[in-house]
Formats: sequence, C-alpha cells, structure tokens
Amino acid sequence: MKEKDIRYFRQLLTNWLNELNRRADDTVFNLRNSGECLTDLLDQASFDANQMFTLRIRNRERNLVGKIERALARIEDGEYGICEICGEDIAINRMIARPVTTHCIECKTRMEVLERHYMAVTHF
Repeated sequence: MKEKDIRYFRQLLTNWLNELNRRADDTVFNLRNSGECLTDLLDQASFDANQMFTLRIRNRERNLVGKIERALARIEDGEYGICEICGEDIAINRMIARPVTTHCIECKTRMEVLERHYMAVTHF
C-alpha cells in the first residue's frame, strides 16, 4: 500500500475512533444524568426500551472500537492492508469499503462458503 493511502486510512480510522469514543462518553453522561422517575408505566417502558437499544448499539460500537484499534496497530506494524490468511495485498476498494478488514475478498469469500457449509451440516 502506498504511503499516501496509509496516511489516509490512519486519519480515517483515528477520526472514526474519536467519534465512537465521543458517542460512548455521551451515552455514559446521559445514563448517569437520566435519573428520571417516570410515573406513567408506558413512558417508563418506552424510556427503558430506548436505553436498552442505545446500550446495544454502544456494545456493537465497542466491538468496532477494538477492530479500529487493531487496524491502527497493524498500520504501525506495517501489516495494514495485507491479508492475514494468504499474505497478499487487500484491494484498495475493499479497504475503502471496510477499513478494518483483515482478509482479501477471495479469502473472505472462501471463509463464508465454509461457514455456510458448516452451518448446514451441523444443523441438519
């Protein structure tokens, strides 16, 4: 991968990480300061459902934060954009679509085919 591409992805991933961390901080702040005592049961149920939904989203984002941090570490190690399975360069279009990917499209496709086959066999 070219140095300009590395700089682009480092900045993209860093910005993405900062945004996710900001959202997490906002969620924590809102949870701590949402000591609402709703007297209507429907309002309370709606409030609780919204809180649970927000927490599920933040949990998924927490997983994404880990992937972004690992991608940034791969940049520092000089391994970013290289498939973990075959060792070939990952196509730049794939990196743009999924900057945290660790597999080229060919290896990922093979993995998904094997997963589907395994799931079909084990659930038969």
